[in-house]
Amino acid sequence: MAEISAKLVQELRQKTGAGMMDCKKALKETEGDIEQAIDWLRKKGIASAGKKSDRIAAEGLVDTYILPGGKVGVLIEVNCQTDFVARNDAFKALVKNLAQQAATADNVESLLGQPYIEDASVTVDEFIKQTIASLGENIQVRRFINFALADKSGVVDSYIHTGGRVGVLVELNSKSEAAASDEEFQNLARNAAMQVAACPNVEYVSVDQIPAEVVQREKDIESGKEDLANKPENIKEKIVQGRIEKRLKEMTLVDQPYIRDQSISVEDLVKQVKAKVGEDIEVSRFVRYVLGEGIEKQESNFAEEVAAQMGGK
Repeated sequence: MAEISAKLVQELRQKTGAGMMDCKKALKETEGDIEQAIDWLRKKGIASAGKKSDRIAAEGLVDTYILPGGKVGVLIEVNCQTDFVARNDAFKALVKNLAQQAATADNVESLLGQPYIEDASVTVDEFIKQTIASLGENIQVRRFINFALADKSGVVDSYIHTGGRVGVLVELNSKSEAAASDEEFQNLARNAAMQVAACPNVEYVSVDQIPAEVVQREKDIESGKEDLANKPENIKEKIVQGRIEKRLKEMTLVDQPYIRDQSISVEDLVKQVKAKVGEDIEVSRFVRYVLGEGIEKQESNFAEEVAAQMGGK
């Protein structure tokens, strides 16, 4: 088997929070497969399901753009190298403009090829290069997503938390435009976005949206935990089922306690708003960006990076 590198051990530590020796053992047991190693640690009770601490974040901003009327929305992440530049007014203005332009782009490449919103004589890519030269740091559009309602009734809304480090885009649908324009409905959209921002382990709207392979993976992990090894099979099955149900609810938005009123769930809140607007509504989808999540900063020569981005040598 290949030697387990220190870098791989460190990556597993950052993703799980487990100790160095446990990470090394997990990687040896799984022949260096980091995803299987995470599962191995969880089965041993060494790593928790949602542990994502200690990741090294890139700098920059997460921002949003909502088209007036709430029928189109964008969530975007633009990275730079230091927090100093992230607070710069020119960088902030660039990110806001990119968020607006991304409403009509299919991907980052097509966005970079558009004429820039404030100067059509240059492309977005060319303007970013000019900004790099001005600010002296590498700037990259990492990712964006846009939601468009098209022929559906409803609203798209967003929420930005902690000064542009966490952003959420959410879509709610209704049966009619009258319901979508109701203040209670629009408040629900904003509150749903805030709820997602406050719940970092939430990945799906409801349990029925969780893919079968994810459910099976969670079942395999729970079934393989050592504290169940000596349990009778019928007892083990009940324990696993109970744990699975709890775990799946931890992953879903509607099953969370509502942040503004812990006595009710988000699902209860949705039902209350349904009663007020007089028709069915649903939270259909959401996306959450955490600034720099999964990116490791590397020691580098800023001047060389800027020169490379500008096409220099």
